[in-house]
Amino acid sequence: MDISSYVLLSQEQALRRRLDVAANNMANMSTAGFKRERPVFREYVEQQTEAAVKDARKTSFVLDYGAMHDTAAGSFQSTGNPMDVMIDGPGYLSVEAPGGGTAFTRAGFVKLNEAGELTTAGGQRLLGEGGRPIAVAADQRATLSIGGDGSVMGKDGPIGRLTVTVFNDERMVTPRGDGLMAATGGRELTAAETKLKTGGIEASNVEPIVETTQMVEILRAYQSSMKMSQDIDDLRRRAIDRLGKLG
Repeated sequence: MDISSYVLLSQEQALRRRLDVAANNMANMSTAGFKRERPVFREYVEQQTEAAVKDARKTSFVLDYGAMHDTAAGSFQSTGNPMDVMIDGPGYLSVEAPGGGTAFTRAGFVKLNEAGELTTAGGQRLLGEGGRPIAVAADQRATLSIGGDGSVMGKDGPIGRLTVTVFNDERMVTPRGDGLMAATGGRELTAAETKLKTGGIEASNVEPIVETTQMVEILRAYQSSMKMSQDIDDLRRRAIDRLGKLG
């Protein structure tokens, strides 16, 4: 396989990665709090000491560098549940991760489990100030509400506060694969810094038209790459035929 085939192969692998990301975005267009991902690629230039053409001494490959999530906020989606919240700005709600540790989410469905603890729709306990779960006594549950600063209020006053954690580098916030995000080194916002909207959740920020357009562009680019590969094969075959005739 000559160098041109390797270059085309690197491009086709990058296109496959772009297609996987676009397909995942489309699959999560209805997932609350989901942030669309964007693939990140780097150019790798290989220097060659010898080449038939001087300009061919530099060979450019496409390298898959990972994916970043788009931090743009999704729209507010009313649920009719006064306990549901949407973060108005950057940051994530802290939850107790399956298996231990802390994970993060933008999906603001808030429920009460049998023990009276605030949880996500998936049953993970929501964590308040200091990373502690918020438990609500039985006689406080009927009048429970959440304020714009995250304060959880009962009939006798504040019970706890949902905290929002922000990260200086969003590239370090990565999907866990279970609807939650993994990250370290975050900072909990104070009550004065926290802004929550109640009565609804944040919808996915995926735009179906944009993702569909991306998938069409990827398909066309892949078709062009395949045609170039076939042209190179034809050129190589004709060269071999002519060399055979000369022999």
